[in-house]
Amino acid sequence: MSQVTLLILIFIILALLLRLDIVFYIVYVIAGIYFLARWMTPRAFRALKMDRQFADHAFLGERVEVTLRLHNQKRLPLPWLQLDESVAPELAGGPAPRFAVSLRGRESREFHYAVQAIRRGYYRLGPLTVRTGDLFGWSELRAQAPASYLTVYPRITPLARLGLPSRLPFGTIASQRRHFEDPARPVGVREYHRGDSMRLINWKVSAHSDNLLVKTLQPAISLDTCILLNLNRDDFSAATRYSAPEWAIEIAASLAAHLVEQQQAVGLATNGRDLLRLMAQEQDEAMPFDPVTGRLMPPEGALPESAQQAAPLQPRRGRDHLMKILELLARVEPMPAAPFAGWLPQATLRLSWGVTLPVITPEASDEIVQALHRLVRAGFNPVLIVTTRVAEFGQVRARARQLGYTAYNVAAPPDLDIWRQQRFTGVA
Repeated sequence: MSQVTLLILIFIILALLLRLDIVFYIVYVIAGIYFLARWMTPRAFRALKMDRQFADHAFLGERVEVTLRLHNQKRLPLPWLQLDESVAPELAGGPAPRFAVSLRGRESREFHYAVQAIRRGYYRLGPLTVRTGDLFGWSELRAQAPASYLTVYPRITPLARLGLPSRLPFGTIASQRRHFEDPARPVGVREYHRGDSMRLINWKVSAHSDNLLVKTLQPAISLDTCILLNLNRDDFSAATRYSAPEWAIEIAASLAAHLVEQQQAVGLATNGRDLLRLMAQEQDEAMPFDPVTGRLMPPEGALPESAQQAAPLQPRRGRDHLMKILELLARVEPMPAAPFAGWLPQATLRLSWGVTLPVITPEASDEIVQALHRLVRAGFNPVLIVTTRVAEFGQVRARARQLGYTAYNVAAPPDLDIWRQQRFTGVA
């Protein structure tokens, strides 16, 4: 029995004993207000519509504006509402958003706050907890709006002036062997010859010169690129277990963006954990929120390795495909996995002959070096990119050259300057 019900019973007993009209009046007023509040507030609260609006994708450093919208769909008022929004610690720029408001019948209100995308990841906004009750505090109701998710892309370092060896064909490369002519690479015009395709005629230039001219295109070889990213947690040292995976992901994102900008086909395969794939197999409530990073993190051993591993993205062209790659790189996390050298043949099963494979890994062990040699013999074009500092990397580079591929040590942002400024020569 609630305190209000007990109070009403006490007044009723007093009214019956004292036979006073004023006591009966007080009983009627208290009982009427109580039962009206118990009926009106829950009815209006059940019809309350809660909505969260924001741009669910952002790049590092961007400020994301979030709008919380409440709409009272009933004519009954809501005397007070308290809103408490849960925000990931790595997104919050201050205290957790909290608002208080009252809503008249059919009224809508909006509340605004902002989060800062300061680290790559897949974050949860919410749930939004809303509390209400009657004016006298006799009852309190609570509801939650479902959580929403924000994807923060990894940092992209521009590689517009990237110099590459002549035998490292990232995507479609210039070649003197005319496998086909690439219409995306015009180099001039020439006079029309019988047998030339009508689609190659440059009508605008022909009209100016009063002579039929056709476009000359740069000969090319069609070779796709698939980035292979090693996120096996056991391959990272304890000192670099946090920073090195983020750096490897940044390199993969930068390389993918560069290739798409050059109108090349690029794909991605990684042995890391994809949180979105996990969430498709588990209930959202079973996905704990990491209190340190603010990102959804599954418990260790919750699912077998094969169920956690990110699904590969086959080489495709275009900005839409680049966004899919960046989304995957935003979500993916290191996890204990099978040895990387043993995973490589599995990752390349569905790739066609001649695909270039930038292999991004924190180490250059003998097993990985030999595994890349086997990929060369299988008709692929691997490129080893080691993301942590290796003291004797000259030996690794020389051995890789003997085995038919090229190796780079890109352990820090200044190393990318070498890629931008130095035009490498020689053969792989």
